[in-house]
Order: sequence, then C-alpha cells, then structure tokens
Amino acid sequence: MATYKQTSWELTDLFPAIDSPELEGAFTDLEAKVTAFEAHRSSLTDTISTDTFMSLVKEMDVIVNLLQRLYAFAELSFNQNTQDQAAQGLLQRVMQFVSELQNKMLFFDLWWKALDEDNAKRLLAVSGDYRYYFEAMRLFKPYTLTEPEEKVINTKNVTGFNAMNMLYDSITNRYTFKLKVGRKTLDLTRGELMVYARHHDPVLREAAYKELYRVYGQDGSILGQIYQNIVRDWRNENIGMRKYASPISVRNLMNDIPDDVVSLLLDVSKKNVGVFQGFFKAKAKILGVDRLRRYDVYAPVSKSDKRYPYNKAAKMVFDSFKEFHPRFAKLAKRVFDEKHLDSEIRKGKASGAFCATAVPSLTPWVMLNYQSRSDDVTTMAHELGHAIHAMLAEHHTVFTQHSCLPLAETASTFGEMMLVDRLLREEPDPAVRRDIVFRQVDDAYATIQRQAFFALYEREAHEMVIKGASVDEMAAAYLENLRTQFGDAVDVSDEFKWEWVSIPHIYNYPFYVYAYSFGQLLVLSLYKQFKEEGESFKPRYIQLLAAGGSEAPIKILSDAGIDVYSAAFWQGGFDVITEMVKELQG
Repeated sequence: MATYKQTSWELTDLFPAIDSPELEGAFTDLEAKVTAFEAHRSSLTDTISTDTFMSLVKEMDVIVNLLQRLYAFAELSFNQNTQDQAAQGLLQRVMQFVSELQNKMLFFDLWWKALDEDNAKRLLAVSGDYRYYFEAMRLFKPYTLTEPEEKVINTKNVTGFNAMNMLYDSITNRYTFKLKVGRKTLDLTRGELMVYARHHDPVLREAAYKELYRVYGQDGSILGQIYQNIVRDWRNENIGMRKYASPISVRNLMNDIPDDVVSLLLDVSKKNVGVFQGFFKAKAKILGVDRLRRYDVYAPVSKSDKRYPYNKAAKMVFDSFKEFHPRFAKLAKRVFDEKHLDSEIRKGKASGAFCATAVPSLTPWVMLNYQSRSDDVTTMAHELGHAIHAMLAEHHTVFTQHSCLPLAETASTFGEMMLVDRLLREEPDPAVRRDIVFRQVDDAYATIQRQAFFALYEREAHEMVIKGASVDEMAAAYLENLRTQFGDAVDVSDEFKWEWVSIPHIYNYPFYVYAYSFGQLLVLSLYKQFKEEGESFKPRYIQLLAAGGSEAPIKILSDAGIDVYSAAFWQGGFDVITEMVKELQG
C-alpha cells in the first residue's frame, strides 16, 4: 500500500494555474458558447420539437460543466489560502462572471417554467437522465419573476448576499487565537484551538472556548450586522418578491422536501431534548462533577490522548470501507492517489473540512485540517464518504449527480459509523473504547440536536431581524436557545451568546443545517437495517447512493423503505440514541 503524507491538494485537473492561458481561455470560451446559446431564443416555442429541445439541453450541459470547473477552481484556490489576494480577486471575478452568464441564459429557465403542462410532459418523456432536473425546476414556477426582475436579482447577489458572505469569510478566516498551554502561549487557527475544546483538562477546555468567543465577540456587533443584512436580503427577495410562505420554505423547496416534513423533524427534535440531557447527566457522573458546564459537553471521558498518524488513519478508513464493499475503498483511494486532498494545517487556510464535487467526470476534492486525533480520523471517513457518494453517482449528468441536502449526509455519516465499528473492534484499551462510544454520542448530539436547534434559532432570528431586533437582543435569544437545549443538565455561561456569529452555515446557506439532523436520523435507521439484514442490505444502499439527484428525495427514500411523513420514523432515530445512552449509563 502506498504511504500517504499530509499535503496540499493539486488543482491542475481543473486548470494549470491562476495565471494560466487555459484559465483565461475558459472565460472567452464560455462567453462564446453562451452567445451561441442565446441565438436559440426564438426556437423556444410551445411546439418545439423534441430533437431541438434535447440539442439545447446538451449545449447547456457543456456550458454548465465548464462553468462549474471554473467556479470550483476559484473557490478551491480561495479556500486553500483565504488571504491570497490573487485567489480573492479570481473568486470575485468568477462570481461576477457567473452572474452575468446566468442572466444571459435565464430566458431558457423562464420559458421552461412557463411552459404549459401538456408540452412539458411531452418534453420530459424524452429527457432521459435530465428528467428530474427539469421536473424540479418547475416546482419553482409559482415563485419565478419576470426576466428583467430575475436579472436584477442575479446582479444584486454579487454585491449583496454573495459579497456579505465573502466579507464574513475574509474577516473570520484571518482570526488567530491565543491559548496558554503549559508555559507557552500558542498562536492557533480555529481548527487548532478547537482541539482543546475536547481536551481532558477542564481548565484548557474552558480557556479554549473563552478565547474563541472573546475573538468572535470583539467583532460580534459587525458580524451580527452582516448576518442581519443577509437575513434582510433573503427576506426581501424570497418573501417580498417571490412570495414564499416563509424564509425556511425557500430551502425546503431547494431540497424538494415538504414544509410539513421539516416542521415534523424539528418538532420531534425539540420534544427529545431529554435524550441528550440524560446523556450529559451520565457524562457528568463519569467525569465526577455534579453538572456539566458548556465547556465540558465534548470532554473525553478518559484521559487517553491517543494519536493516529496520518498514514495509519488513511489505512484504517480504507480497511473499514473495504469491509463493507471493496468498491468503497477503491473510490476513497482515488481521492488520495489523484492528489485531490488537502490535509495540511496552514495559516490562512479555510477552517473545518468539506468535500467539493466540480463535475461528474472529475474525482471530488476533499479538505481536512488533520491533527491526528480520533475525531480527525472520523472526519476523514466522513468527507471521503461524501466523495464516494459523488463518484457512485458520476454516471449522471452535471444536473442530476448531486443529491439534495437532506440526503447529502447519508454516505458521509454512514462512512463514519463503519469506521467507528472497526475502531471499537480493534481497540484493546477499555478506556479508549469507552471514549470512542461517548464521542459517538457526542457527535450524534452535534449532528442532530445541535443542528436542529440552530435551525430553530434561524427561524426565530429571521423574524427578529424583521421586527428590528438589535444584535444584543439576538445574542440573548441565542443564549435562551442553548439553555432550552441543555435544561438543568448543562450550565451555559454568558460568553456562548456569541456562538451564533461563529457558525458559517447560517450565513452562507440559510436553513441548510437541518439537513444534518435529517441525514443523521436517516443514517441511524439505515445502519440499523444494515446490522439486521447484512449482505442483502448492501445493494439497496448502493442503489440509494448511486441515484444521486436523479429522483425526488421522497421517492429515493421510499424505495429504501423509509416514510419521512411518519413521526415514528424520526422518533426511531432518537430511540436508537436512547439505547446507546442507557448502555453508557449502565
């Protein structure tokens, strides 16, 4: 087996370099292709032939593939060094360019959404793998504006919503944090700092959180104002102009998940606060304290500080994937072997981890900030799970490869669970094993309950902004949100009122976060089925992933035997966690 070292990724599969002629040529080529596409405007009639329609769709496919390559290169270049002015400039240029091209091609979307039902069905019948993309587009018909209005919105977003988010990212990614560890005061990135949030020393955990929110709190007013402007922008467009029923309805339609299903998910999550409160009380007992502080929520229950060298971690992930299915390990290795993985710790590099799929024909890119802890290993499995999901669906078009957000976390979280199973089997130290199980429930809290309450806060915050709430009032509301989650199980100190301004998702992707809760509860159900059914489960699961975004999510889930309209389904996920908590209590 190859030996893997921590490196930056290579982006040459997209373009040779920021200053390359190939990159500049892409701008020119796209302008020419879009101009040629515009010339077909007159052919868009109710009676357009199926051949002409599919010819236009194929042209659009070529344009979007090249456009996504360009955007991916700009975004990944920016993420590998958010302080690189050339990368900043390229991303700004690409966002402006994309907006302009979207405006030029807008006529096709508007024509399709306005087309009568009979002719739409006639064209859908010949659309092949593009079918669901066009079906989903027509869901937005009631919320689509005139062409001039849509063009204004696209242009506005460059200096409005998108600019606000880039400003937020640029401000927060330059942060450095100071933490005294022993006799040394360290200058840390956010990712490095948050290692100490899971440290066995309670003094260091407290110091890490206080430093995190000291830095964010210093800019709390500015970051809060950025968020308020994003919320106003979101509402002005989607409620004021498009007439969606509510701010969250926009995301629900993007996900093709009915409003009542999302409301059911959040209601069940709110009713189950006692599940994790019971867990935190059990954890307090293990740690020998009367009550956890918010600093202690992710505290390890043992003093084990086991490290996993990068190459060993990669092998562990490959082996756990191979045990489920050899194809999974082979696909994961592709990411490493093609140098599509950035795992180094660097100043200026974006924090956290993600997987980015540019186009179906290219292996996804994965970003990690690997620091050798067990949660870094599970993060590696998580992001490679995303990559596997994309690669299993790479036979679909650029329009139908990506699954909707609530299903997007399926393969990633399932991948984590496969790895954890292997860790528990192979780990001889009972203290380390116990820590791993506790960490699993910690992560379930972070992925399910924490994200659901983020979404509940978003719903509240969007209303507060419109009513003229101040940043301080919004911070107070967030603190109350936390205290509702934790009840009498966890003491929440005042500095956590700034946690909301440190959550990039609520800025960049309003109401995105409930997808994590949806996905985790879904995976708990699927993994339970896997344990019960064994080999017979695997083809159905692979089929689910390979579907990508080629069908409505409700249909994909229904084919997997899951009824998302059932409160019992969502409760079932919490019941699995309840059993895990009981085991830990015992």
